[in-house]
Amino acid sequence: MRRTAAAARVVLVAAPPRAAGRLARALVDRRLAACVTIVPRARSVYRWEGRVESASESLLVIKTAAGRVPALLAAVEDLHPYEVPEALALPVAAGLAPYLRWLARETR
Repeated sequence: MRRTAAAARVVLVAAPPRAAGRLARALVDRRLAACVTIVPRARSVYRWEGRVESASESLLVIKTAAGRVPALLAAVEDLHPYEVPEALALPVAAGLAPYLRWLARETR
């Protein structure tokens, strides 16, 4: 199970609620993600251009294969409406083997 888990990644992307579904669908359609969970009603507080800002966002929890991360990040950069989109890829330490096999199949 460890070897398979090491090949998986979770990518976090914050997006405006109106763009979240479009981004999720595009990533799955392109096989860059096996699954995208959209967590609505997130609130982000951040510094932008010298000011503290706050925005309502949706959080996309993207499950993908490690080898798909560069293409996924490029797609997020291209499709996301923000000038500087948040996109953080995190390693997966462990997971259920059947799920990890499914994830690998769906991102080929």
